Amino acid sequence: MHGQDLLRQDLCRIGRSLFERGYVHATAGNISLRLEAPDGGGILITPTDACLGFLAPEQLAWVDAQGQQRSGERASKTLALHRRIYAAAPDARCVIHTHSTHLVALTLQGVWRVDDILPPLTPYYVMKVGHVPLMAYRRPGAPEVADQVAQAIEAAARRGTPLRAVMLDRLGPVVWGPSATQAMATLEELEETAKLWLMCRREPAPLSQAQIDELRRHFGACW
Repeated sequence: MHGQDLLRQDLCRIGRSLFERGYVHATAGNISLRLEAPDGGGILITPTDACLGFLAPEQLAWVDAQGQQRSGERASKTLALHRRIYAAAPDARCVIHTHSTHLVALTLQGVWRVDDILPPLTPYYVMKVGHVPLMAYRRPGAPEVADQVAQAIEAAARRGTPLRAVMLDRLGPVVWGPSATQAMATLEELEETAKLWLMCRREPAPLSQAQIDELRRHFGACW
């Protein structure tokens, strides 16, 4: 089977898993995978207004390196955002955007800080997620969101604390990683931490600076 065919099946599997576990609902959310040259280059991305739980491989949009759609149904309206993330984060191979319930609820109630939507509550949040800034509200698919996110990625890289995720106000998280598995793990840890924070009524104290420094020394945490 051709490499792109396998990736199409993998992307559908990811969508179904997210849907069945409640990370996405109805036609909310989108996923993309970066393609290497042997697989045609560019990216595979879910169609606009598609339910991620019921994707078929042939539905997926293949967009070449120049941004031209080559096959599949019309690409997600967040295509520009995905392309800018891949350009700004060269190690990213998968981008996932969901409307995860607890994270959206967090933006409605008020995040911890604009530059960090959640405090460093647990060691795995610090190690696996890191800093997650809030992006100001824009309509779904607004082109200026791509610029806003790319600028945040570039600024974090200059500080030596690379981003793995951002939060779109009232819409949901966008996460990325060097593999689909790692991107999904970041999403899962981020949503779980938001759930814990809300369940505990925002009362737990963050990890101390000494505890965070220990995670940096032992695990290379980028916080």
